[in-house]
Amino acid sequence: MKNRALWSLVIVAMLPASLLGVSRSRSHAVRTKSSHLRLTRAGHQRLRLARLRALILSSPVHGTRESLLHQNQMIDEEQLERIQNDDELHELILAESLVRLPEDRYVDVAQNLPEDRRYCRPWTRDFVVDFAQERWEKFHKPTVVTSAVRTVEFQHKLIRYNHNAAAEAGETASPHLSGATIDIAKRGMSRAELKWAQNYLLTLQNQGYLDVEEEFRQSVFHISVYRRYDTLGADEPAVATNRGTPIADPAVQQVLPQAPALPEPPKP
Repeated sequence: MKNRALWSLVIVAMLPASLLGVSRSRSHAVRTKSSHLRLTRAGHQRLRLARLRALILSSPVHGTRESLLHQNQMIDEEQLERIQNDDELHELILAESLVRLPEDRYVDVAQNLPEDRRYCRPWTRDFVVDFAQERWEKFHKPTVVTSAVRTVEFQHKLIRYNHNAAAEAGETASPHLSGATIDIAKRGMSRAELKWAQNYLLTLQNQGYLDVEEEFRQSVFHISVYRRYDTLGADEPAVATNRGTPIADPAVQQVLPQAPALPEPPKP
């Protein structure tokens, strides 16, 4: 009896230690698995950022803060108002200071763009027509406009849920507020189309007709068109080929930095 009692006490004493050992092993396994998942996620994040950096470096028209500053300077120089609200927007539409974007075989407008924001400045519309027709002739695909005129009131709301959106005021405010800026979708473009679009837009930028920013978090070309685009003439559409030496204006020349900072500049 004494031996049985003694063995019972030994077994009871050993049980908590054994269970504790199992518990510790399981906890260690869980911690190891969690650490592995964190390392895997961190690796994927680094890979994603590296790919994004490579995409930005490969584009001759990637966005920069300097470009956004220049777009706002041009808005001031051209004395364009930054449209505050829907009332001002509708007044400009009635006065034909803003014209409706075309919607035909060459140009499509994103379905989620409200009717009263399918407008832009007349010279911006001319650019859209020229670009879309050139693209159609080469690739037989329509050009999709995803964004055009915005109001300060709308931009203020946009900032609340889109942290990549530009401000509604100041030297880096969204150029869309002037009505001279549009976004053209990159989605569905082949590599050949992307290269053609980059070259087309870069040539016009270097000639001082516009500023362009290729965006990657939003798959679009952001394009601010300037009044002097009208000097191309209605009978002479803009064909972005190498026509001699581009205008040597450092304010509009796109400079490709060796190591662009991430994250991407705020969405204009």
